[in-house]
Amino acid sequence: MATETVESLPPPLNATAEQPPLFDGTTRLYTSYSCPFAQRVWITRNYKGLQDKIKLVPLDLPNRPAWYKEKVYPENKVPSLEHNGKIIGESLDLIKYVDSNFEGPSLSPNDADKKKFLEELLSYVDKFVGTVFTSFKGDPTKEAGAAFDYLEDALKKYDGPFLLGQDFSLADIAYIPFVERFQIFLSEVFKYDITAGRPKLGAWIEELNKIDVYKQTKKFDPKQVVEYYKQRFVAQN
Repeated sequence: MATETVESLPPPLNATAEQPPLFDGTTRLYTSYSCPFAQRVWITRNYKGLQDKIKLVPLDLPNRPAWYKEKVYPENKVPSLEHNGKIIGESLDLIKYVDSNFEGPSLSPNDADKKKFLEELLSYVDKFVGTVFTSFKGDPTKEAGAAFDYLEDALKKYDGPFLLGQDFSLADIAYIPFVERFQIFLSEVFKYDITAGRPKLGAWIEELNKIDVYKQTKKFDPKQVVEYYKQRFVAQN
């Protein structure tokens, strides 16, 4: 696993910030410290020990620079990766790309059965996230249960604390940034404990929080998560 020294994080760039050079040979990850999609790629980078190979360029999303959309990534979202003269986006594509195009420990299994299950997990994750987000507008205790049950059942498939058994993988990386935020929000706003009756899920979250390179990417403020989701999803009476 990667070096576990805590890196010094650059400050986010706002609308007044100058654009870094583009396509000068430096590999850059355009990110936001609070974005769960971007966190996926940040975890992948750190786990593979690429802190010196992939430079973080954090953006202040509410006040992001105009040059990001105009000159870097027309989608104007994070994450995006500048590598080999091109810009690549979409977090699930990017975690696969970083895993297969850079050195460091692999986050993908060799076993054919596990490869197939990894693809199943990755193909479900958008539905998982969408289901839980939608439940925030109604009664998550009834509407989000199936999504968390899916993860609980997935964690029973192999021996070990992670989704593919003993080895931390892209599957864990795809889910954990959202699960941690959902856990905070559902507990705080709906008094819903997602780990109640789901011992594997609770143990999985606990195990992931023992991984330093994951913990280093947990830069979100729980209070801000709660306020953001409240404003976005919960009807104000």
